[in-house]
Amino acid sequence: MITGINHITLSVRDLEESINFYTSVLDFRLLAKWMKGAYLSVGDIWLALILDQKVRQSPILEYTHIGLTVSIEDFPTLSQRIQQSGAKIWQENKSEGASLYFLDPNDHKLEIHASDLNTRIKTAKASPWEGLEFFI
Repeated sequence: MITGINHITLSVRDLEESINFYTSVLDFRLLAKWMKGAYLSVGDIWLALILDQKVRQSPILEYTHIGLTVSIEDFPTLSQRIQQSGAKIWQENKSEGASLYFLDPNDHKLEIHASDLNTRIKTAKASPWEGLEFFI
């Protein structure tokens, strides 16, 4: 049975630029590096960065993204650091909790979010979306 997400692999155009962004801007820890890739971690997340000539040249159009947890206390500092890095903002926050939606150097859509699933569910129960059903 599945017990969690094992790892996330992202294709990158420039390995050094990507390592620098994830370590310097987002505080990931570099664990291993080789000619065509690197392993990083933050919290329980194992992130693999892999050089790929076929990496996208622009962001995907749909909402698909990776949301990263940040404390409400750290949100302003990290948000400012991301924006000062030159990362492009791809969407304004329209949901509960503090969020910043931004692109990494390879146009992968990311979000830092200072809330959790329980808060999201409580908010949705208080003001349900059209057709919303709960199974918990």
